[in-house]
Amino acid sequence: MSEAIRTHSAAEFPVRDVSEIIGELTGAFGSSLLSFIMEVDNRSLQRWAVGHGIRYDSEKRVRDLDAVYTLLRQKEEPATIRAWFMGMNPQLDDASPAEAIRDGSARDVMAAARAYLNAA
Repeated sequence: MSEAIRTHSAAEFPVRDVSEIIGELTGAFGSSLLSFIMEVDNRSLQRWAVGHGIRYDSEKRVRDLDAVYTLLRQKEEPATIRAWFMGMNPQLDDASPAEAIRDGSARDVMAAARAYLNAA
C-alpha cells in the first residue's frame, strides 16, 4: 500500500520580502535592539527596510529572527517577546536570545523558544 504524498506549491508558502520583515521586526524590537542583533547601525536597517544592500548572511539572520519571533507570536505579545529576547536564558548558557541570534546560534534560540512556549 502506498501513501499519497502531498506536495505544496510556492503559493501556499509565500516567501516574505526582507524589507517587509525588517519593518515588522523594527516595530516589535525597536531599532536599537534590532541593530544589536543584526550587528549593524540604524542606517543599514533603514536601507534594508527599503530593499537595498542586504548581504546573504544578514538576510539569513533576519529570517532566522523572524522565524523565532513568528513562533513566539502565536502565544505572546510583542512586548513580552522583546523582553524574552533581552533576558538571560538558562538554555543559552545565560546569554540572551538576542546575543545568541547575533552570534549565529539561531537553532539554539528556536529550541529555547519552543521550551518557553511549552512551559507556559
